[in-house]
Amino acid sequence: MGLFTTLLELPLAPVKGVIRLGELLRDEAERKLHDPTVIRRELDEIEAAQAAGELTEEEAEEAMTEILQRMTGGD
Repeated sequence: MGLFTTLLELPLAPVKGVIRLGELLRDEAERKLHDPTVIRRELDEIEAAQAAGELTEEEAEEAMTEILQRMTGGD
């Protein structure tokens, strides 16, 4: 029965591969989205941009709030 099932599922192999690839990409994106090192670097970049005058205080606060909401799951 195993050989018969394998032959029937063979045409679905590319679809299963694409689904698995999508799952891996999603997992990696979520890992990077919540990685403390990445979050710290983004916050440092915002602070540096604000210090250089590239961002107003309101823009910097808004950007930091977005990052902190993402970190705490408050999307």
